[in-house]
Amino acid sequence: MSSRCNSNSGNSHSNDQRFENHLSKFIGETVTIFTTSGGASGCGFTGLLIGVNCDYVRLSTEQGSAPANPLSESICSNGGCVDTYSCGGSYSDFTVGSVCDIPICRIAAFCHNAV
Repeated sequence: MSSRCNSNSGNSHSNDQRFENHLSKFIGETVTIFTTSGGASGCGFTGLLIGVNCDYVRLSTEQGSAPANPLSESICSNGGCVDTYSCGGSYSDFTVGSVCDIPICRIAAFCHNAV
C-alpha cells in the first residue's frame, strides 16, 4: 500500500480511504467514470469495475470475444476446419478487450446505478 492509503490525518478514516471504500462496493458492476483530463478521455470511461486500490481503479471497457466451443468437433461450418482464420474468419471478428487504469486523484465524477 502507498503511504497515501495509510495516512489518516488524525481521522479514523481519511477522505481518500472513504472514497476508495465507496468505489470498491461497485466491483463487478458497470460504472462510468469522468476524469479531469481533456479531449476524448474527459468524456468518461464506461465499463465493468474490476479493481480498486489506493492509487487506481481498473475498468474493463471492452470484453473480449468468447472462446471457441470446446464441445464441438469444429468451430467452422465446412466440416473439419479448426483454424478459424483459414475458414473465412478475420481478425476483426475477434477482440481481446481493453482495460483502463484510472488514477483516483483524476476522478471528477463516479456514476453508477442507484439500485
